[in-house]
Amino acid sequence: MKILIVEDEKELLETIADGLRLSGYAVDTAMDGVTAEEMCYVETYDLIILDINLPKMDGFSVLKKVREYNKVVNIIMLTARSEVADRVKGLDLGANDYLIKPFHFEELEARIRSLLRRKAVQENTVLHCGELSFDTISRIAYVHGDGIKLTGKETGILEYLLLHSGQYVTQEELFEHVWDSEADSFSNAVRVHMSALRKKLKESTGRNMITNVIGKGYLISEE
Repeated sequence: MKILIVEDEKELLETIADGLRLSGYAVDTAMDGVTAEEMCYVETYDLIILDINLPKMDGFSVLKKVREYNKVVNIIMLTARSEVADRVKGLDLGANDYLIKPFHFEELEARIRSLLRRKAVQENTVLHCGELSFDTISRIAYVHGDGIKLTGKETGILEYLLLHSGQYVTQEELFEHVWDSEADSFSNAVRVHMSALRKKLKESTGRNMITNVIGKGYLISEE
């Protein structure tokens, strides 16, 4: 799950980003509207958190441009304004939800989960591979009903593998979809977190669920 946060208040931006990363989301950030719109055009995000009062291009303009080529991404607008007219304008332009500053981080997380549940009405929110299950809303993995304690990055890797169950997934793909865009792609981060994930899954299932084939990538399977 990859989220873009667009907010020009640096402290608030970092607080939201750190909290979401701890929850297992991959997070990119932007502090102005022009940069945000460019990132939305070249990257694929599952959700965008978008402030209205931005330098270079305001949030309404960013929203309008993004909706011209992306009708499905969930967008939560942030604003210090409480006027009904602003909320109506944002919703009319295609925002999915609105949050008025100041707010508690827990409320933002709840709004995110709510949007994911709405999206899941037509999708299967629980991914399976043998005895392993992963709830994409709560972001918890289970084996025979018992939860597995995973870190945020391990959770992201597992989710991506399960979404592509039966297919080989390269290290580059995992890095692109689970890590932030600013992360060092030359590090061994994927291998380190993958090793920890494979160990935890083996401890829970008694077998190696993830195999690595040189030249092909990682594969999660029931056998």
